[in-house]
Order: sequence, then C-alpha cells, then structure tokens
Amino acid sequence: MTHVLSAVAWPYANGPRHIGHVAGFGVPSDVFSRYMRMAGHDVLMVSGTDEHGTPILVQAEREGVTAKELADRYNRVIVEDLHALGLSYDLFTRTTTRNHYAVAQEMFRTVHRNGYLVPRTTTGAISPSTGRTLPDRYIEGTCPICGYDGARGDQCDSCGHQLDPAELRNPRSRINGETPKFVQTEHLFLDLPALTESLTTWLRGRTDWRPNVLRFSLNLLDDVRPRAMTRDLDWGIPVPLPGWEDNPTKRLYVWFDAVIGYLSASVEWARRGGDPEAWRQWWCDPAARSCYFMGKDNITFHSQIWPAELLAYSGKGSRGGSPGQYGDLSLPSDVVSSEFLTMEGKQFSSSRGVVIYVRDMLARYQPDALRYFIATAGPENQDTDFTWSEFVRRTNDELVAGWGNLVNRTASMIHKNCGSLPEAGTLTDADRALLSSTGKAFDTVGALLSTHRQKQGITEAMKVVAEANKYLSDMAPWKLKKEDPDRMRTVLHVAAQAVEDLRVLLSPFLPHSAQAVHEALGGTGTVSPMPQIQEVEDLDGGPGYPVITGDYRVGTNMSPWESTPIVPGTPVAPPKPVFRKLDDSVIAEELERMRESESQ
Repeated sequence: MTHVLSAVAWPYANGPRHIGHVAGFGVPSDVFSRYMRMAGHDVLMVSGTDEHGTPILVQAEREGVTAKELADRYNRVIVEDLHALGLSYDLFTRTTTRNHYAVAQEMFRTVHRNGYLVPRTTTGAISPSTGRTLPDRYIEGTCPICGYDGARGDQCDSCGHQLDPAELRNPRSRINGETPKFVQTEHLFLDLPALTESLTTWLRGRTDWRPNVLRFSLNLLDDVRPRAMTRDLDWGIPVPLPGWEDNPTKRLYVWFDAVIGYLSASVEWARRGGDPEAWRQWWCDPAARSCYFMGKDNITFHSQIWPAELLAYSGKGSRGGSPGQYGDLSLPSDVVSSEFLTMEGKQFSSSRGVVIYVRDMLARYQPDALRYFIATAGPENQDTDFTWSEFVRRTNDELVAGWGNLVNRTASMIHKNCGSLPEAGTLTDADRALLSSTGKAFDTVGALLSTHRQKQGITEAMKVVAEANKYLSDMAPWKLKKEDPDRMRTVLHVAAQAVEDLRVLLSPFLPHSAQAVHEALGGTGTVSPMPQIQEVEDLDGGPGYPVITGDYRVGTNMSPWESTPIVPGTPVAPPKPVFRKLDDSVIAEELERMRESESQ
C-alpha cells in the first residue's frame, strides 16, 4: 500500500465553474483517486475554493457585495456542483479559514528566515480611474520577447516566458481597457535564482511526466528571475513579518497562498479526523506519491513556484537553511496537466455567453454522461472541443446502446428466465475467452489509470463492453430456453460475471451508474461511495462553512480492483434503464440557448 496525495487545483470563487474547468481538474483527479483507492492505496484527495486576490474584489464590486460575501456565495455554489458531479474529496475546504492563514504564514516566515524572500523596490500598476492596484494577470499587451499580442503581465502564454507588466508593449487593463499607471512599490520576492539548481535537478528527474508538461517546465528554467510574493491589496493573508504585518494594504500574493492550500487542507483534514499529525504520511514520507491536477495555464505554479516554495521551506537552495515546524516536505511526484476544452469551436467565456455551467449541465443531464464525455473526449493531452452533437452521440451510441444495453438485457433475461443469478455449467471456449478478457482488463486498465492515461483506459474497458455484447448476441440465450436450458443458464452466468467485472472497471469513470449496475444484478449495500456535504465550524474560531468529505476506503464499502465471483441464487428484479437516451432535439435546443446567452 502506498500513500497517495491527490492534490486538485483550487477553483476560484468569483463565480460558478463551467464544464471546461471540471474537464481539467475535476473528473481526471477523481477517476485517478477512485482507482487508486480500489487498488488498495491510501489516498488523500484535497482541494477547496481559492478566495483571495483582485479578481474577487473586482467581481464583488460589480455585484455590490463585500469580497467575503462573494466568496461565501460562490464557495457554496462550487461545493454543491462538485458534490453533484461525484468528486470524492476527502476534504474540499477554502482558503479563508484560520487554519489556512496559519499554515500559509508559517510557510512564508520560514522561507523568509531561510533567506529566500528578499525585499525589492519594483514597479506596480495602478488603475488611473480607481486608484486600485492592478494585478499582473489583469494587464495584457504585446510580449517583448515573441511579439504575441495578448500576453499577460505575469507570463506570455505563447512563448511561456515570465514577464513583468512594465515590460509589455502597449499595456492595457483587462478590466476596463485603460492604460495602467506604473508607480514604485516595495515587495518581497521569492529568490528563484537561488533555487534554480535544486529545481533543475528535480525536474530533470521527472522522466515519467507527460511530455508537454515536462518540456514546458524545463523551458521555464531558461528565464528564472525573482518573483514578487506580496501584493498591494487589502483582501488576502497579512504578511507575517515585523514592519509588514500591520500594513493594511500589503498581502500575500494569491498564488503564494493558494498552492499552500494543498498542505493546509491536508492539515485541516487530519485535525478534523482526530489525529493532527496524520497528514505527515502524505507529505513527509519519501515513499509517498503526490499527483497534482490542473489545466495547462497553471503549470508554472505547480512545476516551478510551488516546488520552489517547498525547497525554500526545507532550506534546499543555494542559501541553505532548515525546515520549519512542518519538517522536510515532499516535492510533487507528478504534475498532471490537461489541455483546454472549447465549446462549439469557441473559447469558454462567461462574459460573452460561451459557457455551460456545471450546475446547468447536471440539471438537464446525468452526471455520468458528462463524466463519460470528459473521460473519452476530454482534453487529456490536446485541446478538444465540446459539441452538443458529439455529447448526444457518445451518450446514445456508447453509454446507452453499449454499456447500458449490456446491463439491461443481461439483468432482464436473468429475471425473466431464472429469477436469480444462475449457476454455471461446463464452460466453452467462448465463455472462457470473454471471462479472460474481463479478467485481463484489470491489469491493462489499471496500469493506464495509474499513469494518467485515462482516455486509453476507458477505451480499453469499452472494448470489453463491445466484446460482451457480441458474446450475448452470438450465444443468443433467448433461443436456448427450450432447447438447452442448462446452456442458457451458463451463458447468462458468464454474461452476469462480465457485467460485474465491467462495473468495477468502469467505476472510477462512472461512479453513479456503478451503484445502479450493482443493484441491477441484485447487489445490496454501497459499492461506489459518494461524497457528502457537511456544515462545519472553523477549527480556530472563524465562521462556519460547507465542506465536501466522505469515507471511500476499500474494506469499508468500495469495491476492490479485481474480479469478484458473482453469487448464484441472488434475486434479480426487473431492471431499470441505467442511462437516459437523449433525443436529437437536444442539440438544437442547447445551441439556441447558447445563441441567446451570447446575444444578452
């Protein structure tokens, strides 16, 4: 058994999340976590809402509420949506807890004590019309290195180089289009050059990462410079140093504090579980594995900034130093970055109406239909496009006519002809071939899921679904009832065993329907546990908030990753359809909704 940290990107709490977000961080992390638990590993899956920074302030001003009120509202919306999608967080929390403040400030103080946070006078951007500081990401212009028009003030997405807003040609505010005013201000910078040698050694040892992630991460080392870790803001975590902590307009950079959320959420989970030190099994044991899930626009923060913070905290840069109270913290084992999902050929944009929110999607369609689309056609290793025609096709042709049909006709024939799961007689070569395929698939699919090749994993599982459907058609058990009832029962036994095996193989991808399949074959109890929303009090006296949590461990209720023999004699009732077939009219209806949204 291995301790596996599943560290999932923190959705930003300035609005509801759309399906492009969960295609990048949500479903892939849950598929991996569910599989690893079923395979016998001790998984800790953590995340929460990211609630600091200027975008929260900007959106709060638009809506006429305080930043905290805005964060409270969208924290709850996001919690409810991710829960409905079935994401099996051990703890989904938020960055405005007092626990998170304490962990982030401890990290900052120790990194500073070790000499990796240095003061520098720099140029900051101010909005001339409001006097408010403009964060780097809210300024765009022409990249001085590659000439890309649309580079952000912190980084160019075209060439990948780190930038300073003042370096941009023709800079403009993304909020209102005005030209920012640049003023002198003092900030504390993370001394990335002092950590470059350690970062390089670590990155060059990551030979099993996705090639696009590793190439991008190594390219970042070509242009390493100190990076500001404080901001001129009044919304965020106070800077915990003498001379800074009482300054009401200086706060920790949101990206310094947000990535620390992986650690603070682990600490909160341990504290809530009654063993405050339990988190160390995932963070301080060299044998533990940690996988970080996000979209490709966040690679920089997970393969450079966060590892640099961890190295600096542990004193492993050129300046030396010693760890703080949390000890020597492990660097990421894997940075699992997905590409972008577009919608009907357009980039997702809430402001332009090119969007479908998770909540709206789940109000109209089954969560496993969305999960299946993401698993089979999502942006795992290249940008992909969500279209309503493809969503309907995959739901109807693959989920309904493929997997759902196999379950329904197997259970229906068993109910009508046997009443319960039948015994098997003498097996033929065809019987053994199908059972061999389902048995071998555990190793095949498991190896793919453990190395983040989920699209290939579900493809392999669905090949076995097709093989099982062909087996039933070829054996035609409905013809055997009178001429050879013993053979009919054997065929139905083999089909039921194949369905049971496939239920397990597809469970990480389709957890909601896995439970329905289990019950269709007469199963009782929970085999595909779902997350729960709990209302909790802040551990250190702050206001309460909702969290996502649950008990998903093998040995309590989740199926293990292996073939388990079915139990003959188990009563089988008339089955209900597992998946809903979609009418083709859905395509026109959804495209019309999109047009109406764009025109508003």
